[in-house]
Amino acid sequence: MKISQIKKILQADILTGKEENSVEVAFGTDLMSDVLAFFGESDNTLLLTGLTNLQVIRTAELLDINAIIFVRGKEPKDELIKEAEECGITLLSTDYTLYEASGLLFTHGLRGINTDDNLPESPERGLDHG
Repeated sequence: MKISQIKKILQADILTGKEENSVEVAFGTDLMSDVLAFFGESDNTLLLTGLTNLQVIRTAELLDINAIIFVRGKEPKDELIKEAEECGITLLSTDYTLYEASGLLFTHGLRGINTDDNLPESPERGLDHG
């Protein structure tokens, strides 16, 4: 999914990076330890988080995450934006919560990082509708 599409879906502001860049999978958390523990090998990954500290950029750089969306209207400091620019990481900000932003992107076809190969890929994974 192109960053330009994500920007439109989430009514987000691009803080740095290019709208033409793309992501293939997404992961949402406010715990960088979760990113380190659950992150699978996947290029073109989007991280959704409410954290706006340099640890987010350091973690993204370490794992080759190429885009970050700050949720809940969070705006990072200029130092963080500059660090992201130097690392080639696209940054966006949206007023949606982490839950809402993740749901909207999933609904529009951006899949999450599957941490359990036994889980079905469908959005209705095993839900009992009866």
